[in-house]
Order: sequence, then C-alpha cells, then structure tokens
Amino acid sequence: MLAWYDRHARDLPWRSKPGEVADPYRVWLSEVMLQQTTVAAVTPRFTAWVARWPDVASLAAASDEDIMAAWAGLGYYARARNLVKAARAVVAEHGGHFPSTEAGLRALPGLGAYTAAAVAAIAFGERAVVVDANVERVVARLFAIQVPLPSARPAIREATDRITPNARSGDFAQAMMDLGSSICTVRKPQCLLCPLALDCRARAEGIAETLPAKAPKKKRPYRHGTVFWIEREGRVWLVRRPDKGMLGGMRALPTGPWADDRPGLAGAPGRGPWTMLNETVVHGFTHFELELALARSEGGLDDSAVGEWWPIADLGTAGLPTLFARAADHFKRA
Repeated sequence: MLAWYDRHARDLPWRSKPGEVADPYRVWLSEVMLQQTTVAAVTPRFTAWVARWPDVASLAAASDEDIMAAWAGLGYYARARNLVKAARAVVAEHGGHFPSTEAGLRALPGLGAYTAAAVAAIAFGERAVVVDANVERVVARLFAIQVPLPSARPAIREATDRITPNARSGDFAQAMMDLGSSICTVRKPQCLLCPLALDCRARAEGIAETLPAKAPKKKRPYRHGTVFWIEREGRVWLVRRPDKGMLGGMRALPTGPWADDRPGLAGAPGRGPWTMLNETVVHGFTHFELELALARSEGGLDDSAVGEWWPIADLGTAGLPTLFARAADHFKRA
C-alpha cells in the first residue's frame, strides 16, 4: 500500500507529500471539513479558509460570527462551533501547539475518535487506527466482512488495526482513503488496478460490490415550519439562531416552530399582514425532512424582536445556511 501511495497519492491542498512532515492545523481543519462532505466541495472552501486564517492562532482570535458565516453551506454546523472551541483550547492550554498524541487530541473540544486518530497518525506519525468511510469499504471487502453496518464497525476497526503498520501509519491511512476514493469505489470497483486484489477475500468470492452491507434505512420523519421574510427599504430582517440546536449560531431568516403539523403563522416575528407564497422549501437533515412554507410581509416587527436589517443586494455575504439561502432565493424571485 505504501509503495502504491508513493506513486498515486492525490494532490490535495491540505496534504504533504508522501514521507514529509504534515502541518497539524491543516490536517485537523481538513478532517473536520471532510466529515459528511466531499473532497470536491471542501477543496475550494479549505483554500479560502486558510488564506483568511492560516494557522490555529488566527482562527482562535476570529469572532464566532465570522467563523459561522465562513462555514455557511458546508452543513453540520456543530463542526464549526467545535472548530473554534478547539482552536481556542490549543492556544490557551497548549501554547498554540496541537497535542501530538491521540489521547491528547481526544481531550480537545469536538475531536472524536476518528479525527484524533487521523491527526495523530498523519500529522505526528503516531500509530493510530484511522477508519473513515473509504477505509471502512476497503477493509470490509479485503476481509469479506458481511455483517451489515453499523454493526460491522467493531470488526472493521479490529481488522484495520491488524494491518496498520508501525511506520508511516499516516501515509498508510491516506493510502487506504485514496484507494477507496479512486479504485475500491462504491460501485464498479476497479479490482484489476487494486494493489490489494490478490489478498481481497470479497473479490475472490465475487461479492466485492455488495460490501459493506448496510442495514435497511429507516424512513425519516417529516416536519413542517414557516420561514418569514420581512422587507423594508431594500433590507430584510435576519436573526441569529440559538447556539444550541439545529443550525445553532447561524444568521437566518426567522422561523416559527418546526412541528409534525403545519404551524401556519405561529411564531411570526411581526404583525403582518402576511402573504403566503405558493411554494415551499424542503431540506433534509440527518434525522428528519423539513418542509418550510414561505410567508412575506412589509409590516412592522414585534417590539421584542432581536435581529438585524441586512441589505438584500448583499444577502450572499450574510453566511446563511443552505436552507435559508434557498428560501431567500424564492422570496427574491416572488
């Protein structure tokens, strides 16, 4: 695998060349960004991010508002909140230097088992067992582990542990990631090009494309809400969502409750009158689907309303999450 990686490693902006010392900040940032997000989507965002905040100290000094706005569109916003918490912990508790061990990294806010293992192995050369979705697929096929996910994960981790070398474990982890991304793909794996083909049990049994097996997905529940657009003199009213909860800490259009039944105008931030648009916005979260009705008004705000007026022409700079950016596009076209 290491010989294959030396020849075929992907050229990625956060990655050092095979055998070179990696930058812990860039490794950590990329691993956080890549959770539930593709390399293609992350690459330009990573480049822009490190141009603005090139090291952990500059990130720790940034405002929460700027960080959340810069993260807009990447989704899973708890990652951004944990990112700045971890950066500040590195600066305040470790003198601006990342802990070099897996255990030390796990103690930072928001660094789970996978991220800590990846940073320890890739940035510090510590032997650590690194299992992302690509590695999971490669190992499930290599050992023909047919137990459906997620139940198969302990066996996959144990098998990965058995083949992880003491030397260059970070390069080995990245080699396995690259193999899963480019050759041992979800559909139509290119087994003839695979350096592990002769040892792959799933290939020998003709079941490679069926692994890893997955348990049937449960149908996600459907929830409803209303998003409100209050416009005044070329500006729209924005709020900041509570720090805890869905899309926490992000600028957003105001909404009412998200409920099993359509809430209508419940929770409206102004007196109206309200005009309902003949369209909705549907967005998928991890555990449920959300359908938002769209209501607009040029009336007054409630006296208790807390937020800010934002120029509609510059709404793209507000850092709205994808859900609210899509709703704004509907309102602007209406």
